[in-house]
Amino acid sequence: MALEARDLVVVGASAGGVEALRAFVAGLPADLPAAVVVVLHLPAGGTSALPAILDRSGPLPAVSARHGTELEPGRIHVAPPDHHVVVEDGALTLSHGPTENGHRPAVDTLFRSAAMARGPGVIGIVLSGALDDGTAGMVAVAARGGVTMAQDLEDALYRGMPGSVMRHVRVDHVLPASRLGDAVRRHAGELVETSDLPAPSPLLRLEAGFSARRSDEVNGVDEVGQPSGFSCPDCGGTLLELDAERTRYRCRVGHAWTADALLDAQAGTLERALWTALRTLEEKVSLARKLRRDALNRGSERLAERYARTEEESAHAADVLRRYLLSDSVGEQARSDRPS
Repeated sequence: MALEARDLVVVGASAGGVEALRAFVAGLPADLPAAVVVVLHLPAGGTSALPAILDRSGPLPAVSARHGTELEPGRIHVAPPDHHVVVEDGALTLSHGPTENGHRPAVDTLFRSAAMARGPGVIGIVLSGALDDGTAGMVAVAARGGVTMAQDLEDALYRGMPGSVMRHVRVDHVLPASRLGDAVRRHAGELVETSDLPAPSPLLRLEAGFSARRSDEVNGVDEVGQPSGFSCPDCGGTLLELDAERTRYRCRVGHAWTADALLDAQAGTLERALWTALRTLEEKVSLARKLRRDALNRGSERLAERYARTEEESAHAADVLRRYLLSDSVGEQARSDRPS
């Protein structure tokens, strides 16, 4: 019988996550016998103030995760902007691997690697956030014998992420963020059986390989997926369906999407295309007006009339498109598609 300590806590959050994380770390004990790794969705540029915020919010020191840092009990490691954090061989690896749901760092990436590396030694926690990043990673944590926790929906500013986890995983603890720290304290340091742990699935190995950029494990996406007919918003490549429910997709270079995140990204792509179309119409109006004036100056009235019709038609189309865009219809549609 092989026994190992449950000594790794992985936490994911997005919109509304700073408040939830502050409440969570405030409830952790100063002598926690486990390392904590946090991913909050962040913009790619600049630096993050989150380590300093969490350092002041609870008894545990919080630092920005660094490449090669060994996991240390009683310390909070925070993912830096524009880098995935991957758990490998008791240490943290920073990866510039493909985005997941448009995010880097991504919650699924951290959770998946933790499940691969530590199995039942993991405690996974999903806090406030929109859409459903973290669900696939939590499925992996549960499948590998880890403890699963989620923020109570009544306590979360955004219910999408914890709500999605609850729909797909039998969560062990659902609590307000301020009480999750006590639940972690009860499980951290437990001895868990690891000798009969099932081998990771081929899909889990493949996706962990994408995150860590292991070239020997990223060439089999065709073997675990079927062409979906959809295009990747990040690179334009064909997306492959990764499950029978058609809820998760990857392209051949590794960008990953859930169905909800893909729909949201397509709404953004549509809006950008519409603004480009509006700009083109405005330029067409200006050019037709110039050509009309030039034709009149040359005495070519029939040609000027043709340019005038083009100017009028383009101006009308631009006005219709502008009113649609300024009505926020595209944004409202994207928001209406998001899970509550």
